[in-house]
Amino acid sequence: MMEGNMEIFYLPDLEILKQLSSAPSHGQEKVRQQGEFECLYQDLIVCFGNWDFSPTDIKNPFPVNEGSVHLWQGHDDRIIPRELNRYLAEKLPWIQYHEVPNVGHLIIHNASYCETILRKRLEQQ
Repeated sequence: MMEGNMEIFYLPDLEILKQLSSAPSHGQEKVRQQGEFECLYQDLIVCFGNWDFSPTDIKNPFPVNEGSVHLWQGHDDRIIPRELNRYLAEKLPWIQYHEVPNVGHLIIHNASYCETILRKRLEQQ
């Protein structure tokens, strides 16, 4: 059952959440094994805490250009601002940024987009 303020989600994300909540996934009980408060606390630390480094200082894991990191961002993601990921991709040239229109935060749960992403990656190899 979905609870709380759901306005943060783009409409297609809400549909995905409804589908996900109707059929719990394998191992779902482990998601909040430490308790709901602890899970939320850890999320807040990651989101708003001091990381002690700047993500723009991350070194290129492909120093001789043998690969790249692909970052897929839903244009209508209301949780992770697209401007943030655009900025990171501009600062880190080894990141290939892909912004997908009419998609929110839960792009990974949309089978057609996942299939398109995988197909595109396989075609490039």
